[in-house]
Order: sequence, then structure tokens, then C-alpha cells
Amino acid sequence: MIQIRAVLLCSALLIACAGHAQTTTPAAPKLLAPGTSVLARQPIDTYIRNAWDSLTRSMTDCHSLVDPKVKSAPVLYLPKDLPMPKDVAALPAKCGVHVERLPVRIRRFGQIRRGEIATPGLLYLPHPYVVPGGRFNEMYGWDSYFIILGLLRDGRVDLARGMVNNFFFEIEHYGGVLNANRTYYFTRSQPPFLSSMVLAVYKAEDAKASTPRDRLRLKAWLRRAYRFETRDHSLWTSSIHRAGNTGLARYFDVGEGPVPEMSDDSTYYPDVIRWLLAHPKQDPGYLVSLPDRPTPEQLPKVAALSCNTTISVVCAHAHVNGHWLTRDFYKGDRAMRESGFDTSFRFGPFSGSTHHFAGVDLNSLLYKYELDMAREASLLGKPSKAAQWKRQAAARRASINRYLWNPKLGLYMDYDFVKHQSSTYVYATTFYPLWAGAASPAQATAVEKNLKLFEHPGGLAMSTDNSGMQWDLPFGWAPVTWLTIDGLHKQGDDADATRLAREFSHTIEANYSRDGTIVEKYNVVTGSSQVQVTAGYKGNQIGFGWTNGVYLKMRQLLASTPAMATRRTAAQN
Repeated sequence: MIQIRAVLLCSALLIACAGHAQTTTPAAPKLLAPGTSVLARQPIDTYIRNAWDSLTRSMTDCHSLVDPKVKSAPVLYLPKDLPMPKDVAALPAKCGVHVERLPVRIRRFGQIRRGEIATPGLLYLPHPYVVPGGRFNEMYGWDSYFIILGLLRDGRVDLARGMVNNFFFEIEHYGGVLNANRTYYFTRSQPPFLSSMVLAVYKAEDAKASTPRDRLRLKAWLRRAYRFETRDHSLWTSSIHRAGNTGLARYFDVGEGPVPEMSDDSTYYPDVIRWLLAHPKQDPGYLVSLPDRPTPEQLPKVAALSCNTTISVVCAHAHVNGHWLTRDFYKGDRAMRESGFDTSFRFGPFSGSTHHFAGVDLNSLLYKYELDMAREASLLGKPSKAAQWKRQAAARRASINRYLWNPKLGLYMDYDFVKHQSSTYVYATTFYPLWAGAASPAQATAVEKNLKLFEHPGGLAMSTDNSGMQWDLPFGWAPVTWLTIDGLHKQGDDADATRLAREFSHTIEANYSRDGTIVEKYNVVTGSSQVQVTAGYKGNQIGFGWTNGVYLKMRQLLASTPAMATRRTAAQN
């Protein structure tokens, strides 16, 4: 039995430390080959339960410090003004890691300029956290919401609360909720789920509070959360995230040039260039002609029109036959990564125009955020603040209806505020307003009728366009699938919600039975975990945090609504 458990845990340890010879950390055990029968015999719930521990990282764990995305020795960075934690002081001897302090106290995104931190590294967080898996060995912004849902479902309330507290720490010491806790993410955030995380933990804590002291402690935590959420929300209403004069928000990264974390996939940007050269009619103007080997005198022009080769190794290789990507493309590329949907063709080829759009997903999330804050303000005895949040939500909903709702299609569509026109790209984020409560009953019904555009035997596809990118057809992802399912459920459409939950649950279970693993995405047309992606992240990461959490939530939904779904299906027939 001990051997079986060891095999299972080893299979879920996803980060190999081999190759970092300068550390004393032993290499993580290798993954078992797909089809290993001993894993297939383990119940999937057992796999997930054990994966929470295998995917948990902390500052006392050497595996936490390794970054598969960059080729450099592990470095842990502390905030400039934070006293040295005892558990960190032992890391150099224990893990062979360098411990350094950030050069300044960080209060906003973009405060640290490229070059001020010589070596990329991990940012200190005080509490243990769950990572997604595979090459993603840090705590991510929107992944964590779905991970927390799974943790709470499995009774891991302390771990879930600690992760939310880590986000408070990021806001206080790193300028905001980061894409993830690495130094190269100082320029952007991720989709704003913080209020949803806070209320999920609050609900779980409130359910088990048994004494007046418990409730006082919980109210104090909510009061603290409210202050940090207010700061986080203000980032999304600041000038950098303003979508023109629409009253809506956009994704935006304050950095310049190609992202540093793509150094382990040096073909991505050249792949983009080659595609654009092969499809000139579909190039929105992302290419600029510059010499492949610029002279020192030409380098300033290359930096002004494209990217700076003197400070970016990735930039130095991002050209093909005298063609480079424009500076504006890189702004869109970075904004796309803040959105979490990297990569699709939703905002132009390779989403290179993301920063020109007010997205349905982002504004739905912010609408819910504002309603969440109104609820928290009421719980905290702040009626005037609650009313203010409700007015803000109402204004955003009016803008959503004006710019993002397409009554002819019965779909919510992204809006290009630069060209002043609605997108024609049909995308699964059209279901977000149902989950957020921004859709009227008539709008929800119209969107529900379009479910057939996205639904396949294995679940919900991201789009109707097979671009070859991982966030388009034929791929289905747990987070968007769950928001769609939960949104349908909230609207009373239990027949569609439960059917979609069964389809995607079956896809996860069938592939787990064959491979003994749970992965980040699935081909929902074939129902397979075997994927082929043209450019970008071409693999399928194993773990996998948000898929684990969503699977547990789908199981919970299916257990609670079968009778309701049956009645509605019978009525429709």
C-alpha cells in the first residue's frame, strides 16, 4: 500500500529539478508513462485529493523555487522592507537558492524596470499555495479561484484561506494581484476573481463558525479583505485598463516587447511571423521590415518599432527574413497573457490586438466584483458604500448592454473601441454574463439557444474557429466550462448545465482511466487529452489544478440536480 501511494504521489509531482546542478535539491521523481495500470485503478477522487498535496508549494520546499520556464539558477526575492522570515534564512544551505531583496518598495505595476532585476526569480509568499502543475510552478491569479473551489469542496479550508491571504500580500508588497509570483510578472495581473475567492472562503468559514469568537474573527478577516479588494478593483478602473470612452475595461500589460517567460519556447514569435508571411491578407499590420542583423546604429530604430534586442534575449531571436513584429503587437501579446487566454485568434491573429478590445469576460467579472463588494459592504455595516458599489455595477451593466450585447445574434461579443465596432469572433466567454448575473432573463435565454455553437460530445469548445491555437476550437478548458455550467444553473437551465457537466466529466474520467492523469485542456470534439497545437504552448500540462477543482464542482452539481434536470428535459420534450 505504501508503494502504491508513493507511485501516485510521485506521478503528481510535476516539477523536475534536474538540470539545476547548482542546487542541492534532489530531482523530482519522473512521471509514470500513460496507461500505467496501478494509477488507473485508483479512484479519480483519490488522485485529486493526493494532488492537492503534491501541487502545494511553500517557501520551505525546494521544489517551489524552480522555474521550468527560464534557464537560470533559482532566486527567491523578498520585499525590500520585510524582515527576514526564519524559514527563508535556511534556504541557501538547504536548497542552494540565492535569496535577494527587491531594489525598491513596490506600490504599482511597472515600477520595476527591466534590467533592475538581473535574474528572474520567485517572489516570496507567506502561506502555502497550490500551483497549476507542469511548467507552471507558481501561484496564478485566475487559476487559484478554481483551485480554491476544489480545495473547499475537499474540506481544505485553511489552505484555501492561505492562498487568498497570499493575494493580499501581493497587493501590499508587489503592487497588485500578479499574473503569478515571479519577477517577470510585475507588469500585469490576471482576470479579477479576488472577490469571488474571498466570498467562497467566507461562506465556507461561516458554515463552520460555531462560537461568537469564530464569527468575530471571520468578520475581521472580511474587513481586511474588503480593503485589499478595493485596491485590486481600482487597478481595473485605472487609466491603463480603461477601454476608451466606453465605461468598460480592457486587458493591458505595462511592459514592452516579448514576454521573458517565453525564453523556453523561442520559436513562438518566429512562428507568428511565419504565419503572417504565409497569410498576408490576414495580417492587421503586425509586421515591420527591419534588418535581421541590425548594426549598433540601427538598434535604436529596431527598439522603437519592434523590441529591444539589448535587453531581451527573446527579442533578439524574434525575426524572420527581415521581418519583425511591431511594438503594438507586443502590447497586444502581453495583454492577451493578462487575459489568461493565450493563445487564440479571438482578438486578431494570435490575439495581437487584445489591448484594443473591451472583453465580455473581463467586464462580466468586474460587474460581479462590484456586486460582491456591495454585498461585503452590507455585511460590514457600510450601507452607503454598498449603494455606491451597486451604482457602479449598474453603470457597467448599461455599458455591457450598449457595447457588448448583440441582440441579432443572441450573443455577447467583444468590442473594438479603437475601430468602434463589434467583434465578429464567436467565443465561449459569451456565457460569462449569465454567471455574473449581468444578463436579463431574455438575454440569458437567447445565449442558451446558442449553446449548440460550442457544445461537442466531449464538452464545451472555446470557439467556432479552428485556428490551431489552444484556446480555440476544438479545445475545452475547465474554467470556462465551469463558469458556463454554473451560469446556466443560476439561470435555471439545469438540463443544459447537467448535460454539459456530464459530457466534460466523462471526458476527464475516460482520459484518466487511460492515462492515469488529469490535464489542463482536452479536445472536446474527439474527447481526448491528446492535443495538437500549432503555436504557443504546444504540450498538455499534467496536474492539473483547475481541472481538478472543476471536476469536483461538476460532480457536486450532478449529485444535487438530477431530478430537476430530468423534469426540465421532460417538459421541453
